[in-house]
Amino acid sequence: MEMKDSIAGESSEPALVITRTFDAPSDLVFKAWTDPKQLAQWWGPSGFTNPVCDLDPRPGGAIRVHMRAPDGTTYPMSGVYREIDPPRRLVFLSSALDEEGRPLFEILNALTFSAQGARTVLRLEARVVKTTAQAQRYLDGMDEGWRQSLVRLAEHLKRR
Repeated sequence: MEMKDSIAGESSEPALVITRTFDAPSDLVFKAWTDPKQLAQWWGPSGFTNPVCDLDPRPGGAIRVHMRAPDGTTYPMSGVYREIDPPRRLVFLSSALDEEGRPLFEILNALTFSAQGARTVLRLEARVVKTTAQAQRYLDGMDEGWRQSLVRLAEHLKRR
């Protein structure tokens, strides 16, 4: 399996941009992204659980999450934090892994948290930076997967 960098002629626009407002202050929203116990409760599409959720939220720190689908299939993900500026900005690289633990693709995720009184506007930018031929079926669901994760995050924040 060969990883290929994104084509040089591609648009410089992010592959995916989602903006969502949460009814929680930015420090709480930011913490939900960097506290492994919290992230495990909401990360992933509807119906998924996260039996493994290891985070080392510092520049260069590792991310390891295993998402389990309702049918029992486990989807491992690894990554590394690039930038952490609480509670304003979080940047991390994430990779979905195949059954041998090799990256199927790499995505650079940049999140900005803007305080609006007791609310927070989150802007998520996800850009595919490397990919393999096997990755497309996973990437096709990225938009909907992020949207479902953010719905779950909103529900999680309401319970806190």
